[in-house]
Amino acid sequence: MLAHVDVRGVSKEFYGKVALDRINLSVQHGDFLALVGPNGAGKTTLLRIIDLLEEPSRGEVWLEGEMVDYSRQDLHVLRRRIGFVPQRPILFNASVFDNIAYGLKVRGLNHHKVRERVKGALDLVQLNGFERRNALKLSGGEMQRVSIAQALVTEPRLLLLDEPTLNLDPRSISMIEEILADINKHKKTTIIMASHDLQQVRSLAKRIVILSGGKIIKVGPPGEILSGSTDHLSEYMRLENIFSGLSSVTEYGTSVIEVSERLKIEAAFARSGPVRVYVPPESITLLAEKISTSARNVFEGRISEISDQGNMVKVRVKVEGGEEFTVQITRRSLEEMKLNLGARVFIAFKASSVKLI
Repeated sequence: MLAHVDVRGVSKEFYGKVALDRINLSVQHGDFLALVGPNGAGKTTLLRIIDLLEEPSRGEVWLEGEMVDYSRQDLHVLRRRIGFVPQRPILFNASVFDNIAYGLKVRGLNHHKVRERVKGALDLVQLNGFERRNALKLSGGEMQRVSIAQALVTEPRLLLLDEPTLNLDPRSISMIEEILADINKHKKTTIIMASHDLQQVRSLAKRIVILSGGKIIKVGPPGEILSGSTDHLSEYMRLENIFSGLSSVTEYGTSVIEVSERLKIEAAFARSGPVRVYVPPESITLLAEKISTSARNVFEGRISEISDQGNMVKVRVKVEGGEEFTVQITRRSLEEMKLNLGARVFIAFKASSVKLI
């Protein structure tokens, strides 16, 4: 049986820097594959190569048994088999209907077919009645659902998603996960998704690929990949901010996880007993001084390490009690706050940012 996607010995370099190093990966029709790993691991680059937006420096990509020739003039025709949902929605200053219909109009579908397809896509993402609303005036979760509808309205056989629920509210995340599970199960759409949300990966993916430093470290089913110890996850995925503790449910339906005597983390889920949680570095806000915030978790600490990653910077903060959090911010933010090693700071993150793994 021919694979839907076959990546053979693919490498990619940008200005002499290796982003992907000899990637070999086969994805079958109807598979749901999750790409996980630290920022800079190569997840987005791999997605862009499969979406034919980037040409490999070396190696081959095969789609449905056909080797991709990136020099062909009609590459855009081949791309029409693929839907792509970027991390941040790319929407026009126009109605929801016009945003979703654009790809169909480019393909030359008649007015009746366009209206029928758009209605079907809106039904799928639960945005019925939003047709005339300006897409740029929607909430973040609604905009991302429009972005998914843009991809699905063309009825792609392959759907690629780059962190589709990053920084969204729990309700929007739940709706998007339901959409993805439905189209994979009932429409047999092949899905490849990059994600930092380990709980999401566990519930949706059939296979997980761990990427680190542009290389595939491990491939396997979620139960095998995520059942290891905290040290195992940290070693292979370089995931900071993994904590274990005893969780208890509050009267508000949230949970408080006692990591240590001085560190208690509030989470949006309801779970009692021993748990392991993950807080994505990009979900944490770094503050030079304490301010009023809606975030349920605010901790004081001192900067113990600053790691340069180009335009981004990773800052490790040791909070009271001795635990360390890694925060990812822009270099500009760090410079504006004039922070350095040993500086007293505050970190803040929402209960919804705490992921159960």
